Amino acid sequence: MVAARTLHFSQFVPPLAVIAAEKLGGACTVELKPGESAGKNVKPRLVVPSAEGPEEVVEGPALLKFIGVESKLDGLYGAHASQIDEWIDYAPTFSVGAEFEKACASVDGKLGSNKFLVGEQLSLADLAIWEQLLLVGPRWESLRKSPKPKFPKLIRWYNELTEAVPVLAEVALGYAPRGKKGASAAAAAGAAGASQQEKKGGGGKADKVEGSFDVKLPGAEEGKVVTRFPPEASGYLHVGHAKAALLNEYFARMYKGKLLIRFDDTNPAKEKEEYEESILADLARLGIKGDAPVTYTSDYFEQLLQLAERLIKEGKAYVDDTPVEQMRKERMDGIESKRRNATVEENLANWRLMVEGKPEGQVFCLRGKMDMQAANKALRDPVYYRCNQTPHNRTGSKYKLYPTYDFACPYVDSVEGVTHALRSSEYHDRNDQYYRVLDDMGVRKVHIWDFSRLNFVYTLLSKRKLQWFVENGRVDGWDDPRFPTVQGMIRRGLTVEALREFIVSQGASKNLNLMEMDKLWTINKKIVDPVCARHTAVVEEGKVLFTFANGPVEAFVKIIPRHKKYEPAGQKATTFTRSVWIDQADALAVSEGEEVTLMDWGNAFVRKVTKNEDGKVTGLEGDLHPEGSVKTTKLKLTWLPQINDLVLLNLVDFDYLITKKKLEEDDDFLSVLNPVTKMETAAVGDANMRNLKKGEIFQLERKGYFVCDVPYVSPRKPIVLFTVPDGRQRPPPGKLWC
Repeated sequence: MVAARTLHFSQFVPPLAVIAAEKLGGACTVELKPGESAGKNVKPRLVVPSAEGPEEVVEGPALLKFIGVESKLDGLYGAHASQIDEWIDYAPTFSVGAEFEKACASVDGKLGSNKFLVGEQLSLADLAIWEQLLLVGPRWESLRKSPKPKFPKLIRWYNELTEAVPVLAEVALGYAPRGKKGASAAAAAGAAGASQQEKKGGGGKADKVEGSFDVKLPGAEEGKVVTRFPPEASGYLHVGHAKAALLNEYFARMYKGKLLIRFDDTNPAKEKEEYEESILADLARLGIKGDAPVTYTSDYFEQLLQLAERLIKEGKAYVDDTPVEQMRKERMDGIESKRRNATVEENLANWRLMVEGKPEGQVFCLRGKMDMQAANKALRDPVYYRCNQTPHNRTGSKYKLYPTYDFACPYVDSVEGVTHALRSSEYHDRNDQYYRVLDDMGVRKVHIWDFSRLNFVYTLLSKRKLQWFVENGRVDGWDDPRFPTVQGMIRRGLTVEALREFIVSQGASKNLNLMEMDKLWTINKKIVDPVCARHTAVVEEGKVLFTFANGPVEAFVKIIPRHKKYEPAGQKATTFTRSVWIDQADALAVSEGEEVTLMDWGNAFVRKVTKNEDGKVTGLEGDLHPEGSVKTTKLKLTWLPQINDLVLLNLVDFDYLITKKKLEEDDDFLSVLNPVTKMETAAVGDANMRNLKKGEIFQLERKGYFVCDVPYVSPRKPIVLFTVPDGRQRPPPGKLWC
């Protein structure tokens, strides 16, 4: 009797389509052996015993087809094999970050109203595409659950398929990657099998998902939800603002409602049109668009003034001239201001001095009359209006005083029809104040819904503190690559696609946590690595000539791919010369008599190493060994030809701006400034880098990922390249270049 066939695979990359095909086809018994220690690059293989000779091993794309050929299920492979083969070969496109949505659009366009990709029955084509979508994880789940789906036919096909074929849910729940990094795939698996579990009456719970948007807003009704994103134009949008904007957009779409975009322009001393324009540009980059024209709090200045005067008359607000520090202490200690019980007439008189901008009115502010003994100190008579003579960029010098955010925001939210105000949980203690202001004003109630703000180690998100770095020349501007602003991070090499995916992966959690940036940059690497071009650079300082006795007498050029596995990346011209440049670090690592591999050329023997009195290598001599095997060499060296066409490069790396992981409230950030946050290294690069465009992300082989900040202008002006983090753990601040 012949032993059962055995399918070996890595638990990190399970062949879900193969497992599903085997369970559906039932042609033979296959023993499944997921390898717990198997790496992500281990390919699944099927071991087929034979009574007549050595066992057969089937792997790669042929594996799924092999199971299909022997299947007992009609249509799984069979008559439409050639069409099915095309789909199987196309399926891996979904795993290429930059190509994912193009692949979705392609399949969506070809599906029409069909229930299956090929013919009238389930086939390996369906299984191959189903597997790829499931393994993509949160990106696919985000698209699939969107109230306004971009790919309705593909989503309909996926949902119907998982509903109609219970085996798919079984395979997904049993073999989809789980744990922290595979949580999204497990979540998709849970979604795939949900309806089947309900039919069976199953009470089992799916694995906990790291981030989820599966929450409901209180009192929300479909078609009636209105959310808003109300930034202040006092700086550039940062990653925390991006989360708030995307959350507001998500819930508006989820409930088929509206998203409003409104600028909170109540502090003319801080606001600039430059910031407003940059925020709108960043929202467009993120794909966020409001469902009504952009509004401004200043549109309501007149109504707010009238409302403030009404509250004075009703005894719900009073004018106060208590000095700022004294007021702060009194609020902390629950001590009433001496002005708190002034008459309405006295308050109105002082209020008019404020409104008219009289010098004697400048000492006053308007405070709400709430509860100075409240346990929640936000209710201890907050300030509603402050005098400010600064001209406003929209209203000019018309107003001499401006409402605070705490006073204006509840009113404008209410009158603009906002149903749910989403705010980060740092404002939770002010929720009672928000509701009290609405009650005192007598306007419609708005629901507040808290979410956790993004907090990153060694990272400042306070616009006031970021402004200090800009004003003191510590950075180049708000788009500096050391800044957590959207533009700064994009300039550093972050893709918008990665930022959106990262925020989606965080979900709508209310849990506060301090995160490393590594997850964000790991997502970014996953997106750019499969498609970005490869180039070569050698550090200028100490670069070494490696001369081959049997090297080409005359230089010759070969055209090779810029990315060996991604044809659309294009081609590059590589010149081969008798002498080539290599890094000093590589020259120090080789030994006489050693065989090394020259990347994109072949092997070579090192015959002689010449060093100076300081121990630095000044020259290498050797012989090319084209017959050598790259598998036998320890060192794989990058190199550049000895030609005049090499381009000058300035490689720029960055460190954190501060040296403390988390700043506490009483910390002075100036005491934890990182003294050195930028390191520049001169290098030379291959001639093809003349064609790099600003913002283009690529890989310098064996050096990492880079983004072009200043492209080629002239032979004497270096191309400026910024390092792009790849998610690997970096040394603590101040230790990066030690």
